Amino acid sequence: MEPTGNSTAVIVGAGLAGPLLTSLLARRGHRVDLVEGRPDPRAAREDSRRSINLGMSARAIAALRDVGLWQEARRLSVPMRGRMVHTAGGKPAFYPYGKDPSQILHSIRRDALVRLLVEHAEKQPGVRLRFGERCAGVDRDRAVVTLADGTELAADFVVGADGASSLVRSEMQRGLPAAFSREHLDWGYKEITIRARPDGGPAVPLEALHIWPGEDSLGVAHPNLDNSLTCTLFLPYDETPERVSDAFPHLAELVPDLDEQAAAAPMGHLTTLRTAPWRHRDTTVLVGDAAHAVYPFYGQGMNASFEDCLVLDRMLAQHPHDREAAFTAYERARKPHTDVLAELSEQNFLELRDGMRSPLRLARKRLDLLLHKAFPGTWVPLYTLVSHTTVPYGDALRRARRQDRVAATLAATAAGTAVAGLLAGLGRRHGRNPR
Repeated sequence: MEPTGNSTAVIVGAGLAGPLLTSLLARRGHRVDLVEGRPDPRAAREDSRRSINLGMSARAIAALRDVGLWQEARRLSVPMRGRMVHTAGGKPAFYPYGKDPSQILHSIRRDALVRLLVEHAEKQPGVRLRFGERCAGVDRDRAVVTLADGTELAADFVVGADGASSLVRSEMQRGLPAAFSREHLDWGYKEITIRARPDGGPAVPLEALHIWPGEDSLGVAHPNLDNSLTCTLFLPYDETPERVSDAFPHLAELVPDLDEQAAAAPMGHLTTLRTAPWRHRDTTVLVGDAAHAVYPFYGQGMNASFEDCLVLDRMLAQHPHDREAAFTAYERARKPHTDVLAELSEQNFLELRDGMRSPLRLARKRLDLLLHKAFPGTWVPLYTLVSHTTVPYGDALRRARRQDRVAATLAATAAGTAVAGLLAGLGRRHGRNPR
């Protein structure tokens, strides 16, 4: 087989992973067609379509640095130094993300990041952007993509970066043994805007992820460069109130037209997707949500997709004469960890909704940070491992569980010591030896 760096590729999907992978492959000498049925995002007005804000953390930052885009992306973002939790009847409480100022997230509008990635991809040699050209079919064995107008794009391999409803995945797995599961959360979401104050300042402190937790509601707001915040309202389908302000009374104070904005916003759906295989021979491979869509509650969907691109690029470099081996190594390196990410994302929904209202859970978070400051090399909270390092997700969870066992032992020891002291005091009070 010829070296993979001389190959041609068709990448279907120009959401986030698609243009990033285009730049990575072009850098290695691949000729790439990037196919997307929607219009060029650079021609769209900024407010012409919904844009969930994204939180860039260590994994996305590593990928953007790799293609030389981190500084530009950083200028388009707002730092989030921790969580600001708003509870009914109480003052907002701030909880920093990490033990030092470098452990922060960066809020960026999805459309701004897509435009940056597409602009960079277009500048790479051997790249053709095909916006407004919908993929209608994929021949997985011949690596041929058929467009809606009947045009056939022949390549050495096809990449499915076309999201949770991936056509490439469906065509690749059709008629073959494959595992597939898709779960829908019984909550949906709407997006509203918390506008800047009349004087131009932010309505709430800007450099934080703002959370409004409730038993039957959850609001999460990311800051924007114009001092507004994009707020995502999560609500159960079967209990959505007629007036959204009834579910978010404390948020309604910041957004006088909350009900009007929510009524005009469509209800989005939340899905988790697991599947296998991610590849077919040496001709087809999946990245991002096409392989592993997750709920957004850990803020790792985009970060994990970018990490897919880096790992796939690395495996192609390690197997320059055997693309099938590269695809196999890529899936083996990634799938166990994205399965863990799906589990963590499901759990973090409850953490955000319920844990942010629990004094005990919040105290445990503070303890984690204190232990991390005292023993930075040996004690690292799970959230820190996931968001502020590139430790694989499965490894991060295993380490956190070991720490949980240690914490439980320490708590039991402390409780036992306290009980022993109490018994000793009672014995002295009554003139008896407590043995």
